[in-house]
Amino acid sequence: MAGPFLMGYLMGSIPFGLLLTRGAGLGDIRKVGSGNIGATNVLRTGRKGLAAATLLLDALKGVVAVLIADQVGQIAAVGAAAGAVLGHMFPVWLGFKGGKGVATTLGIMWGLSWPVGAIACGAWLAIAAAFRYSSLAALLSVVVAAVAAWFLTDPRAAMLLTLLVPLVWVRHHENIARLLNGTESKIGGGKKQAA
Repeated sequence: MAGPFLMGYLMGSIPFGLLLTRGAGLGDIRKVGSGNIGATNVLRTGRKGLAAATLLLDALKGVVAVLIADQVGQIAAVGAAAGAVLGHMFPVWLGFKGGKGVATTLGIMWGLSWPVGAIACGAWLAIAAAFRYSSLAALLSVVVAAVAAWFLTDPRAAMLLTLLVPLVWVRHHENIARLLNGTESKIGGGKKQAA
């Protein structure tokens, strides 16, 4: 378990958002917007292509880590999945200050059980379309996926996804506060003014 976990951690800790924005000559993404290295903050640079690439690569590192470890067995795959998400959230290269983990969590879901991954993405799209809040869609879709996992995949994988829910929520504490006070940014719009 330690080997797959470490492999997953190292893959998950690759800061694609930082690497892509630096490669594009945009400087350090950690000095933009929220200071986060994820796709949402990359989008604040105005470069939609870079944001999409960040989202895809952050998800793929989770998928790939799981699929590699799965060649050893399900326990190894679960260990690699845990490592990938923790690596993204707490990368050693960046002083353990990483992203919020949504894309990588979605990636490990696809790797562990594609139906669970599909349900998570479907839930995100439906909630985002209904409420226009990306953060709310992320928070609720991981819950939906964790519940679905108990019916569709190995109990060990379901347990991991369930344990990741509070971690993802904690990483979104600022978004949750803004959602509660009505100042969270909507998809395609600016921040609402608090009453």
